[in-house]
Amino acid sequence: MKRIKILLVDDQQLFVENLRIVMESRTDDMEVVGVAADGREAIDFVDDAAPDVVLMDVRMPGIDGVEATRTIHESHPDVRIIMLTTFDNDEYVHHALQYGAVGYILKNIPPEELFASVRAVVQGAVLMSPSVAQRLVQIPGTDILDRVGKAVNKEQALELYRNMTERECEIIGLIARAYSNKDIAGNLGIAEQTVKNHLSQIFDKLGVFRRTELMRMFRDFTIEDFQI
Repeated sequence: MKRIKILLVDDQQLFVENLRIVMESRTDDMEVVGVAADGREAIDFVDDAAPDVVLMDVRMPGIDGVEATRTIHESHPDVRIIMLTTFDNDEYVHHALQYGAVGYILKNIPPEELFASVRAVVQGAVLMSPSVAQRLVQIPGTDILDRVGKAVNKEQALELYRNMTERECEIIGLIARAYSNKDIAGNLGIAEQTVKNHLSQIFDKLGVFRRTELMRMFRDFTIEDFQI
């Protein structure tokens, strides 16, 4: 099995070393090939070793993660860069994705979701944490989500929506407004695990694999459309 070669970039040494240990001990398909403490070290490492994926912090001394992302992407467009950070600032998100990042994920993500995200971007996905996606879809005229997910026109989306159960339609409507599983569960008065079970069925019916794909599919719906 070919391992995914990963560069970790973060100036918090304890965090980055713990992340290295977790990734290498809990996956069979990932290898941390380097650790950098700032953007300059990251640029130099990629020039020398060209990893498959870079997990990049945003705020670092010297060259920050956003600027490093731009430099790396210009020279190595095939390297997949995921911003892994505590900051969901709109400006950081837009600049990072504009400069070539393929993901913007907050550090509180569960390990298994992070591993799945790494595998997904290697396969060509563009990923965002739900809280980040929520802020983007609320900004009029934003086109960031055009890079994410499965393209269907509104008529096709309406036809798919009409074939869902009432509960599935409720959940789709909330996901389209970037609700988290916890928020959906609270809104509908059901268990979070029940939401996850419904999501699995919804994804199968729609032929999608990620929330961001579903969000894009129904992004042009109005409140009236969701009440069909």
